[in-house]
Amino acid sequence: MKRLIAVAGILAALALTGCASGTSAVQTVDPQAFISTTAQQGVVVVDVRTPDEFAAGHLQNAVNINVEDPAFASQIESLDKAATYAVYCRSGRRSTVATDAMATAGFTSLVNLSGGLDDLAASGASVVTQ
Repeated sequence: MKRLIAVAGILAALALTGCASGTSAVQTVDPQAFISTTAQQGVVVVDVRTPDEFAAGHLQNAVNINVEDPAFASQIESLDKAATYAVYCRSGRRSTVATDAMATAGFTSLVNLSGGLDDLAASGASVVTQ
């Protein structure tokens, strides 16, 4: 009986962990699909690199919210959680961290770029500087 209770507890914890991650709100796409997504009306493009990286080159109309800034969580709290966000960085690592955090915070429509800004540029995206 104790073993059955322990197994049930482990299964419940796993189920809760899966629900808490919120990653179902995140769709990871290739550069072409990302470019198509950013062209859709109402999609907010978010660059999660540092301000210096952003200034050196970013997608047109992107907003910069540095995922490594300690204020990241409070900055995303002011955003519309029902909007669609297309999130990118240099390599894909920081955008994954950002979209996972956003999903956990209750965002429902997140598009994460598989790869980074160089991959977008190679696929035809226009990169602008400040």
